[in-house]
Amino acid sequence: MSKVSILMGSDSDLPIMSKAAKMLDDFGIEYEMKVISAHREPDIFVEYAKSAEDRGIEVIIAGAGGAAHLPGMCAAMFNLPVIGVPIHTKALGGVDSLYSIVQMPSGIPVATVAIDGAANAAILAAKMLSISDRELREKLADYKNNLKNQVVAKDTKLSKVGYEAYLKQM
Repeated sequence: MSKVSILMGSDSDLPIMSKAAKMLDDFGIEYEMKVISAHREPDIFVEYAKSAEDRGIEVIIAGAGGAAHLPGMCAAMFNLPVIGVPIHTKALGGVDSLYSIVQMPSGIPVATVAIDGAANAAILAAKMLSISDRELREKLADYKNNLKNQVVAKDTKLSKVGYEAYLKQM
């Protein structure tokens, strides 16, 4: 049964939101992914959001651009955590999306990551789920340790070859 729902208002968001799916795959977290529009199919959206918890969804990751109502509307109808991913837009570079998602009224919070930050949204969802899942918590600790090891390896390489050779290898 899926624990996370990855939603996007348009298939144009898929290149960004697929990064959340990849990260959840890496952690072994089951998810479902849907294109659903709060504006273009409100009746379908409302039914989806209201029934998510009954279907086993524990966290929703919702990506949206422009007016970016999808995450906030999910939070209004879903009692568990919602993570918003502001999607980069041509007109305003995603700042419009970011402001739309973070400016939720009191009582309807949406955890929000950086513009196009779907991978971080998945890591945040994993951290939320790990509160009651020790095995997942260990996977997250391994992931963080791996990040540290990558930085140490890069520093070691830079120290050995110097910055000019390092730049040529990038």
